[in-house]
Amino acid sequence: MHLGCTTPRDVLAAISENDIKMVDFKFTDLFGQWQHFTVPVEHFDTDGAFEEGMGFDGSSIRGFKSIEASDMVLRADPTTSIIDAACALPTLSMVCNVFDPITGEAFERDPRLVAQKAVDHVKALGIADTIYIGPEAEFFIFDEVSYHQGRNSAAFSVDSEEAPWTSEFPGGGHKVGLKGGYFPVAPFDTLQDIRTEIVRAMIDAGIKTELHHHEVGTAGQCEIDMQYAPLVQMADQVQLFKYLVKNVAKSHGKTATFMPKPIFEDNGSGWHVHQSLWKDGVPLFAGDGYAGLSELALNYVGGILKHINSLLAFAAPLTNSYRRLVPGYEAPVIAALSARNRSAAIRVPMYSSSPKSKRIEFRCPDPGANPYLAFAAMVMAGLDGIKNGYSPGDPAEEDLFEEENISKYTQVKGSLSEVLDALEEDHDYLLEGGVFTKDLIDAYIGYKRLNEVDAVRLRPHPQEFVMYYGT
Repeated sequence: MHLGCTTPRDVLAAISENDIKMVDFKFTDLFGQWQHFTVPVEHFDTDGAFEEGMGFDGSSIRGFKSIEASDMVLRADPTTSIIDAACALPTLSMVCNVFDPITGEAFERDPRLVAQKAVDHVKALGIADTIYIGPEAEFFIFDEVSYHQGRNSAAFSVDSEEAPWTSEFPGGGHKVGLKGGYFPVAPFDTLQDIRTEIVRAMIDAGIKTELHHHEVGTAGQCEIDMQYAPLVQMADQVQLFKYLVKNVAKSHGKTATFMPKPIFEDNGSGWHVHQSLWKDGVPLFAGDGYAGLSELALNYVGGILKHINSLLAFAAPLTNSYRRLVPGYEAPVIAALSARNRSAAIRVPMYSSSPKSKRIEFRCPDPGANPYLAFAAMVMAGLDGIKNGYSPGDPAEEDLFEEENISKYTQVKGSLSEVLDALEEDHDYLLEGGVFTKDLIDAYIGYKRLNEVDAVRLRPHPQEFVMYYGT
C-alpha cells in the first residue's frame, strides 16, 4: 500500500497508524538488482534514516566500492514509502540514495543519482522541466525452471502448462503455440488471475497501471503496462514492479523471469520505452513534422539513433539480450524511425491525435536493464540530438522483418561485447552535465566484460557438442 508520505514526520505517523513492525531499506546496484536490509521498528531512527545515513559494506555490492574504501551510507526517500506486500509482518519499505560517509557527497555510481542528474541536466539546459517515461515490460511466468553450469556439464529447463511441448498438466489440450500467444482467452491463457493480482498489488503500491495481457511468446509470456510518470519516479516503479511480479508468481508456486530470451525459436521479452519532454505543462514532442512530431522530437530521435549502439550497453545490457535482438522474432534490429511500424527501432504511436499523447517508443531495450541508467542514457542521447540538430534520416515504412528489406538499413550491433566496445568509443554525450562519470562507465564496462561476456564466451555450449563432438 502506498502511504503518501512526503516528510520523515509523515513516515513516523504512517508507522504508528499502520502498526508497522519492520522498516525495510532498498537500493539498486550498478546493474539493476534491488538490495535491502531491514530493521525492527523499535530501532528505527529518523536522523539515521534520513540525515546521517545508515551504514553498509559497499564492497559487497556489485560495481560499488573496493574493500579498502567500503564504508557507505544510505539515506531513505520518504516519498517512496509503501507497505511491502511481499512481507508477512507489516513492513514499511523505502527506496534509498547512496552517499559517501567521509565526504558526505552523493555516490557517483548510485544509479538513482544518475537518473536524477539527467533530469536536473534537462532542466538546467532550459529545454524541458519534465521527462515522462512509459515502459511496456514483458516477462515470462513458468511453472518450473532449473539450470546448472559446471566445468563438465551444463543444462537448463523451463516448463509451463501452456507450452506446446507439455501434456501432463491439467487441461493439456489447450496449448499456446510458438509465437501464438497474443491475446488468447482462457483456457489458453492460464495466467489471467495471476496478472490481475499483480496489477492490484501495483495499484495498491501507488503504480498507475493501464492494462495487462498475454504476449506473443508461448509458455506464459505476459505484459503489464504502466501509465507514464516522471523519469526517476518511473525507474523506482519499475524496480517495485519487478519485485511484485516475482513475489506474486512465487506465492502461486510459479516463477517469473525478465530474462529477454529464455525460449529457443520463440519471441523474447522486450521493454518498449515510451518517452516525451514537457515544459510548463506543454508537450514538446507534438508538431507538424513526420508523424506529427516537432523538430525537437525529430532531433531527439536522431540522437538516439546516432548513439544507439553505445546506448544499448545500458538498454539491452545482457549477453542474452542479443538472443532476442535478431531478425525474425518481432525484435527491432533496424536503426530507423517509423510511424506505426513495429519493426523499426523507434516507433511513433498513432492511436491518438492529441498533442498530449505525442511520444516516441524506443523498442530495442529489454527488461534486463537497470531502469535508472537506461532511462538516463536514452535522455542524454536525445539531448545530444537536440543540441546538434541530428536528423533521424528517412523514415522506414516497409516491413523491416522481411529479409529483402533488412539489407537496406543499418542494423544494431549483435552482441554485448560489440555494444560495450561502442560505449567505450562513444560516451562523451553521457558525460555532459556530469550526469554519467567516466569512472562509472569504466567500472560498468569492466564488470560486464569479465563477469558476463567472458563467462559465456569461454564456456562450451551444449549445441557445440551436437554439432562438433564427432568431428
